[in-house]
Amino acid sequence: MENQGPSRTALVTAYARAYHQIADRPRILTDPLAARLLGVTVDELAEFGRPAADLPDSDVDSGILRLGVSDRPRRLFFAARARFAEDRVAEAVAAGVRQVVILGAGLDTFAYRNPHPGLRVFEVDHPATQEWKHQRLAASGIDLPERLTFVPVDFETDTLATRLESAGFNRTDPAVFVWLGVVFYLTPDAARATLEYIAGQSESAEVIFDYLADADEDRAQLQARAQHAAAVGEPWFSYFAPDDLAAQLRELGFTDIDDRPATDLITGYLDGSADFEGEPPQALRPVRILRAGR
Repeated sequence: MENQGPSRTALVTAYARAYHQIADRPRILTDPLAARLLGVTVDELAEFGRPAADLPDSDVDSGILRLGVSDRPRRLFFAARARFAEDRVAEAVAAGVRQVVILGAGLDTFAYRNPHPGLRVFEVDHPATQEWKHQRLAASGIDLPERLTFVPVDFETDTLATRLESAGFNRTDPAVFVWLGVVFYLTPDAARATLEYIAGQSESAEVIFDYLADADEDRAQLQARAQHAAAVGEPWFSYFAPDDLAAQLRELGFTDIDDRPATDLITGYLDGSADFEGEPPQALRPVRILRAGR
């Protein structure tokens, strides 16, 4: 990531959520703050729907961002995974949970749309990303909720446990951890360390995260995409076989595991109406979303 702001991944995800609000019907995720946080207008977002050949050179230069936003299956997945996490948080709150930790929060806006009185939200991210987000929140006039706590963590020098504890997170109360768009950028050991931390919660704990499945039929495609990610400075490090990952989670004490393909998640929110023209989009085939509770 850049030292002066959010990663490309965080920006692409935020722009995709904003564009989803005007481009996709039915809408999976309703997020009226996405565009405001980015400081873009509806007309500016609409430009992402124009063919690249019709754009001036200055716009074509932003090809990475434009490609990520205009790719409909990928955009729908960004919306669906956020909706899935927010739905799970709502269910947990109904069961009495009063704290949620968003790991790698990026430009997520849940805390500023939080409909659950009494739910405390901890946003964990790199200090530079959080500083940029603070600036954007101030510029856009989005108020900071009283029950939001920013937790800056530089994983090269800090530990999640220490930073969360100093921020007032309660290890003895139930909690939900939302961890989207992060795991594949971590080494397997780093991912497991975070899961171990979550599993160590004294009361019930739940984690929602997406990951890349290691399967023979998708390996060549994954390698090509990984090379592209590395070329723009955001390399991938982790891939998991679903059965192996489930075994690791059970070993850590997670007993309630729901693991599904990205395309199933999307079509579930669209009542099976997502148009993937028969076969799932190749780029989404290795992508999975998982919820584990204990």
